[in-house]
Amino acid sequence: MTSFHTLGLAEPITRALAEERYSTPTPIQSAAIPPVLAGRDLVGIAQTGTGKTAAFALPILNRLAADPSRPEPKTCRVLVLCPTRELGGQIVDSFHTYGRHVRVSTMLAIGGVPIGKQVRALARGVDVLVATPGRLIDLHNNRAIRFDRVGVLVLDEADRMLDMGFIHDIRRIVALLPANRQTLFFSATMPPEITRLASQMLTDPVTVAVTPSATTVAMVDQRAIRIDREGKPALLAAILAGGEPVDRALVFTRTKHGADRVVRSLVQSGIPAEAMHGNKTQGNRERTMAAFRSGRIRILVATDIAARGIDVDGISHVINYDLPNIPETYVHRIGRTARAGATGFAISLISSDEMPFLRAIERLIRLQVPLTGGDRNWDAVSETRERPGRQRSGQHRQARSADGAAQKRVPRRGDKRRQKYEQPRGEAGSARSRPDQGIGGIGFMNKPRRPGMQQGSASRPR
Repeated sequence: MTSFHTLGLAEPITRALAEERYSTPTPIQSAAIPPVLAGRDLVGIAQTGTGKTAAFALPILNRLAADPSRPEPKTCRVLVLCPTRELGGQIVDSFHTYGRHVRVSTMLAIGGVPIGKQVRALARGVDVLVATPGRLIDLHNNRAIRFDRVGVLVLDEADRMLDMGFIHDIRRIVALLPANRQTLFFSATMPPEITRLASQMLTDPVTVAVTPSATTVAMVDQRAIRIDREGKPALLAAILAGGEPVDRALVFTRTKHGADRVVRSLVQSGIPAEAMHGNKTQGNRERTMAAFRSGRIRILVATDIAARGIDVDGISHVINYDLPNIPETYVHRIGRTARAGATGFAISLISSDEMPFLRAIERLIRLQVPLTGGDRNWDAVSETRERPGRQRSGQHRQARSADGAAQKRVPRRGDKRRQKYEQPRGEAGSARSRPDQGIGGIGFMNKPRRPGMQQGSASRPR
C-alpha cells in the first residue's frame, strides 16, 4: 500500500502529515505527487474533496525545503492562483499545516480588504503567494510585485476561473512569468476551453484523472422534484423544516440576489439561514463560514462562485434551488456532500424551463436522475410553450362554454384602445350605459359605430 513515506517527500513534511494523522495518500495525491516532484507540468482532474490541494502543496513544499534560499524583495517563488477568497484562505492554511516544520513564508493576496498591508508584506518577498487574479493585477499595477522569480505556477479550480471571466487576467499574468517554470493545473472538471488553455500554457504535461470528469460521487443519492418556480420557496422550507433529516445543507442559487431572496424566505418560515456570495464583505464571509463549520448555522445559501471555497465535512444535503445551465457545475455542486465515506443527498428543484438543463446533466453523467412530482415529459415543449397572456402568430384563442362550444373571443391587447374611439360617448342608450354589453357595460362584438362613420371605414381617427 502506498504511503506518504514511499512518495519521496522530505522528513519534515511527512512528520507534519503524521501529526495530522494522514498516513495514506488519496488517489489524486498518489498519481500527482511523483511527476510534480520530478519537475513535470501536470493537469490534475479530480472531484472536490479528494485532496487536490495537498497534491500540489506537498511537492511544492518539498521543492522549497530542498532550496531554502530567501526570496528577493517584491518577488515570490511559487504563485498559486485561485478564484475565490475562501479557497485562497484554505490553500494558505494547507501550506501552513503541511509546512510547519519547513521554513517557508506564505501570503494571501485577495480583494475585499485594504491593499496596503499586502503591499508591505510583499516588499520583503515571500516563498508562496496565493492570490486571486484581480488583486494580483492590482498589486502589479502598483509596482508591488514582479514575476521574474516565479518557479512554479499553480492554477487551482481553473474551470471556475474561466467561468468567472478571469481568463484575460490569467493570460496577462502568465505572459509576465518566466518561460522556464513548472505549471500545474488542478480542477474538478475539465471543459474543452480549459483543455485548450492548458495546451497553451503547459509543456508536455502529465494528465492525471482519478475519475472521469462526468462521474458523480457514488455515495450521493440524487433526486429531482418537479415544482413550479413560484412554489420553490415553500417546497424548500418544507424540506428543511422536517421533510428531510438535514444535518447541514448547502443550497445553491444562480445569482447573488437570488441567494438573498431565498434566505429571506427561509427566515420568514422560521428557518435560520445565511447567504454566501461575492457582495458580502470579507469579514461577513469569514464569520458566516466559521458559523457553518461549527454548526451554529445549519443552512447556507450560496452561489457557485462563493461555494468554490467551501470545504466543510458533514454536509448531508446539497439542494439545487436553481439548476445550473452548465452540466459540469452540477457535478461539482453535489460533490460537496458524501465526503470521507459518508452518504449524502442531492435534491434538485426543477421548474419547467429547467428541464432541458436536467437532460443535459443526465447526458453528461450517463445516469437518469429520479424525478418525482410528474413524468419526465412534463413541459417537454417548454421552449415553445406560450407565456401567459401571449398569442401564437396566426392563431386566436377562443373562450369555450362547459359543453366545448366556441364562444366570443377573449379580449386581446389593443381592444380597449379601439373601444376608446369606437364607443359613443354621452349618448342615451350607448354601450357604456347598457348592462347587456358585457363586463363593465363594454361589449367586444358588434360594437356601435361612431356617428357618421360608414361601414368599412377605419375604426381609428387619423
